Amino acid sequence: MLTLDDPNFGIGLLFMTVKRLILALLTVLAVVQMSLSLLESWNQPQIQSRLELYQTNLLLHAAEWQDSDRPLSHALIGKQPLEAAEKQYTEVRQTAEKTQQKLQSELAAISVIPQGQRSEGKELQATIVQLDRLITELDLRLGILQIQQGQKDTGLKTWQDLIARTASQPQLSQLSQLAALLSDLWNQQLELSTEIPKQLQTNLDGWFRYQALSKFYSGAKDREQLLALQAQEQEIAFQSVWKLALVGGIPALGLLIGVGIILVLVVQWLWQRFRHPESANLSPLFQNAGIPWETPWDGETIVQVIVVGFFFIFFFVGSILLPIVFNSLDLHPTSFDSRMRATYALSSYSLVAVGGFSVLYLSLKPFFPLPANWFKFKLVDNWFVWGLGGYFVALPLVIIVSVINQGLWQGQGGSNPILPIALENRDGWAMAIFFLTASIAAPIFEEVIFRGFLLPSLTKYLPVWGAIAASSLLFAIAHLNISEVLPLATLGAVMGFIYTRSRNLLAPMFLHCLWNSGTLLSLFLLGSGAN
Repeated sequence: MLTLDDPNFGIGLLFMTVKRLILALLTVLAVVQMSLSLLESWNQPQIQSRLELYQTNLLLHAAEWQDSDRPLSHALIGKQPLEAAEKQYTEVRQTAEKTQQKLQSELAAISVIPQGQRSEGKELQATIVQLDRLITELDLRLGILQIQQGQKDTGLKTWQDLIARTASQPQLSQLSQLAALLSDLWNQQLELSTEIPKQLQTNLDGWFRYQALSKFYSGAKDREQLLALQAQEQEIAFQSVWKLALVGGIPALGLLIGVGIILVLVVQWLWQRFRHPESANLSPLFQNAGIPWETPWDGETIVQVIVVGFFFIFFFVGSILLPIVFNSLDLHPTSFDSRMRATYALSSYSLVAVGGFSVLYLSLKPFFPLPANWFKFKLVDNWFVWGLGGYFVALPLVIIVSVINQGLWQGQGGSNPILPIALENRDGWAMAIFFLTASIAAPIFEEVIFRGFLLPSLTKYLPVWGAIAASSLLFAIAHLNISEVLPLATLGAVMGFIYTRSRNLLAPMFLHCLWNSGTLLSLFLLGSGAN
């Protein structure tokens, strides 16, 4: 330790002052960058509405199964699948239209600002164009849904309105032509040719492609092609029933188990509290509940690890390092195929993790050896039970919060950029790399930083429950999508809860791995319904 008489005291003091100024500057930059990213996600669509449509597409396939009157399929499909699908598509369309109108109002307001200050205009315009295309694609499918329910005039009008609306929009001409083709096909005003099936296969997908092709082959009286198409659809329909069972059944079962675990724990605690007050805190709910970690470092070290080791490294790798590397190699991430995008995601995340762990190690090195219970990985322990139980408990809590959150954001607020890529991906190798990123790399790095370091460090200044809340909120904000803050904070709170009780980092890591793996599996199954 330096003293006033030490000749190096002035140099040491100057070094500490400069270090703190740099840390303060980086903190301000991190807060600004994080705030801008959250604001940028404000008008971005959530993936939830797309997930619901993909699940609806699976349901439409499943409804074509000839044995759909069986108890399992009947429970999954429902009594009126076409009506339910039309309602779902209509709701998504209405949400997209409202969002588009809101963005158009914002764009009109920006247009009165001087030219040099219109930084948001291009982004808003691009989002409006994307929404316009989405609405047009939804109308194409709504027309088929309406006609298949016997509402031919309504379906034809939907397409006619689409054609009229897109007449002055060259970027939507292909979709407009498809609407005209479908309208002529169902009006039997189309000269049937061998090119039409190719057009329908190219521009439609899933159940909607099947219905259009069925109409064409029926009109062409091509019985051989029609029977082959129907046989193929039966195979897809059977697979869709089981995919629906996995996508809906497993979470539903987990939801019931989670509610059961919560009730058992609460009843156990109440029973002990009223019958044996002296042993009430022996419940797993209160194991290690109020015991803080012995933390030898101060708030400056905490800020240094989180700001430099996570936010700054994340920003530096994603916005500076990788763009420079790709530009020097003349590579453009926007043109990458699914395997390249998956490899890019894994590589960038690995660089962030290496940088973050390096900052963590160098920041804590002066305090080695660390006090007991820091960064504990006890393989021979009950971490598996804590992680699995935490997963089941998190399901009902996150679902409830997500339903409320969906109502608040109305389909806006952004989503993790990996999720849409995984949803639309069909490559096995790419999915394996995505799994490695989301289910292995992310749980290890994020749990070490947010549960292993941040949560225990905050117990120096906050009660344990306060440290859980603060670290969970920061964990959620770090994902930089404003609509995901509440659900991810809830998940983070459960992971923080089981870590403070188990004092074993393997428990929240296992829960995190289960959660991300389940999400990826659902995305893969739902995305397969589009083919």
